[in-house]
Amino acid sequence: MSDAIIAQGLVKHYGDVVALDGVDLRVRQGSVLGLLGPNGAGKTTVVRILATLLRTDAGEATVAGADVRTQPAQVRRRIGLSGQYAAVDEYLTGFENLDMIGRLYHLGAAASRARARELLAEFRLEDAADRPTRTYSGGMRRRLDLAGALVADPPVLFLDEPTTGLDPRGRTDMWDVIQQLVAGGTTLLLTTQYLEEADLLADEIVVIDHGRIIAQGTADSLKRDVGGERLELTLADATRLAEIEQLLAPLGSEPASIDPGRRSLLMPVANGPASLADALRLLDGTGVALDDVGLRRPTLDDVFLSLTGRTTEEQTEPEVTEPARTREGTGSRGGRHAGPPEGDPA
Repeated sequence: MSDAIIAQGLVKHYGDVVALDGVDLRVRQGSVLGLLGPNGAGKTTVVRILATLLRTDAGEATVAGADVRTQPAQVRRRIGLSGQYAAVDEYLTGFENLDMIGRLYHLGAAASRARARELLAEFRLEDAADRPTRTYSGGMRRRLDLAGALVADPPVLFLDEPTTGLDPRGRTDMWDVIQQLVAGGTTLLLTTQYLEEADLLADEIVVIDHGRIIAQGTADSLKRDVGGERLELTLADATRLAEIEQLLAPLGSEPASIDPGRRSLLMPVANGPASLADALRLLDGTGVALDDVGLRRPTLDDVFLSLTGRTTEEQTEPEVTEPARTREGTGSRGGRHAGPPEGDPA
């Protein structure tokens, strides 16, 4: 299977800030690559370079066989892009938004209208098709934004944190749509801060931090690299966490982490069920009241904390981006899609 996206040695600076420091990526055709990292790690910069919205300072990349530096128009013919924020014209109806995009892609009037109606039905927006999008909920706007990225039926799709701000039902609906797209052969590069989202959707995961790739592999392989199981206890009284941590320390393969807010202690252990039994014996007689106790396998959250020492929500450095420009059809609508093949007059 060929690679739909290839990036080698991508570098991007903004003054003294190093946004990317030699990023290499390969995404197999028809697969999903999940790009994970804290806020400001460089995820959006990667997407904007691959979508021809930014020029790289060094390195090279091809998307669907076209070079992002020398063949930007060809790249834009073959991609769809949905950014972190729904980029829809709130004064147009849902139908008018999609019809406009189709016409900008030179699909023709009849084909643009037909494609707009098809996508509105697919994304369950038919009932709101003729309403101004300023009356849409956040979830409806996100669905319309993704529909806009699909108007030209692109073989490669970039989704930059597509479920940010959605409620649980909206996120589940979006996951269903994404899985259907991939089942149909679409290649997807997905950036996300939701680790369960990457676990569910991604064939391979790349973790980026401070503009560098620090780990990559399948979700299962990354979890194996973290190793072991976790002994997790939730106490009725958070004031006894430090005491229990010290008591159970000999059982841990690594120091425990404590969350006073959740009244919980999480400790990597090497011996699984034996360690759980030993912990219960040590706790017997201390008078500590447990609300919950058990073993669990490593999650992507554990992987991320192990690799970076923080959660995805914690900021590293601000991810600076260049102002939107109209160079070579880049447009200025916030990056819902990279623009039609021969430039975007909007």
